[in-house]
Amino acid sequence: MDIAKLALEDGTVYTGRAFGARGEVDGEVVFNTSMTGYQEILTDPSYHGQIVTMTYPLIGNYGINDQDAESGRPWVRGFVIRELSRVVSNYRAGGSLDAYLAEHNVIGIEGIDTRALVRLTREQGAMKGILSTTDLDDANLVAKAKASPGLVGRDLAREVMPAKSSTWEPGLNTSFELPTSEGQTATTTRAGSDRKPHVVALDFGMKWNIPRHLVDTGCRVTVVPGSATAPEILEHKPDGIFLSNGPGDPGALSDATATLKTLIRSAAESQGIPIFGICLGHQLLGQAFGASTFKLKFGHRGANHPVRNEATGKVEITTQNHGFAVDPNTLPPDVEASHVNLNDQTLEGLRHKKLPVFSVQYHPESSAGPHDSQYLFAQFRKMMS
Repeated sequence: MDIAKLALEDGTVYTGRAFGARGEVDGEVVFNTSMTGYQEILTDPSYHGQIVTMTYPLIGNYGINDQDAESGRPWVRGFVIRELSRVVSNYRAGGSLDAYLAEHNVIGIEGIDTRALVRLTREQGAMKGILSTTDLDDANLVAKAKASPGLVGRDLAREVMPAKSSTWEPGLNTSFELPTSEGQTATTTRAGSDRKPHVVALDFGMKWNIPRHLVDTGCRVTVVPGSATAPEILEHKPDGIFLSNGPGDPGALSDATATLKTLIRSAAESQGIPIFGICLGHQLLGQAFGASTFKLKFGHRGANHPVRNEATGKVEITTQNHGFAVDPNTLPPDVEASHVNLNDQTLEGLRHKKLPVFSVQYHPESSAGPHDSQYLFAQFRKMMS
């Protein structure tokens, strides 16, 4: 097999075996602690701009299938694992991980000490890196890593959001053809949908499982680009407004933050229209309220993060994928923390004390698992009633 190298900006270089595509990419090197769900991770647009390391040692054993994709293509810049399974064993599998990454031009590296890489990332913080199968000179690769752009200050959401509005129809158990890479499925509305609350979802890089959940809670869903203006959103006459996940630095999305400030006044305050945000949507909502966001040392990525619901005291095990967070000390008096991370006490949710506006940093659509937080979709649906 071909040699591949992963070089970090601090001068560390790992040598392993290439799989998937061949070539060279840069990105922020991060890690995910999930034991399963690698296909959902690969196709989550929130990972755009990142080289993802899996901490679980054996990856690829159940292959790739059409049903578990979270978008029309993988978005990770590169994929780092300890060992690639050469055996695919699952009745739904349509192919191997190796072939899938090769088809979509994603470079993978296996055979490196991923535990050492994760330990270094936890100690030093997430670093810029270069993954290459073409340039194997350590000094060159380290220099390229240092010169790469990183994530801070970059509006990566514009590179993953759809180009135009569309209707989303499939629910969680609906069989459907994969949408094109330009956006979501463009389908006709279901019979009787006029009697369902209408959710307008701002897509900054939305995972497909989110609109599936909205449909299953009894909503009809229109997806609009995250760059849509407040008048364009209100033209759809929404009963609720949803703000999706997405990649990059929320501080770079000044236009989206300004749009949300307008929607808080013209939709939530003036008309009582609920607004619900997840992940990047949560961060943008925090900024719209006047709070600041900051970059976490190495982020939260995995399916086992404990979060406490401040209203009930109940602890939820959550799926997370974010490198930035809202500073709770900068929230205005009329906005309160609704959820708190029990590992590091960072803010995991907020809500306005008077307006129907709330958000969470983690992923209640949780594909793949756990499902402790799916009640939030029902809560949003109830608010629209």
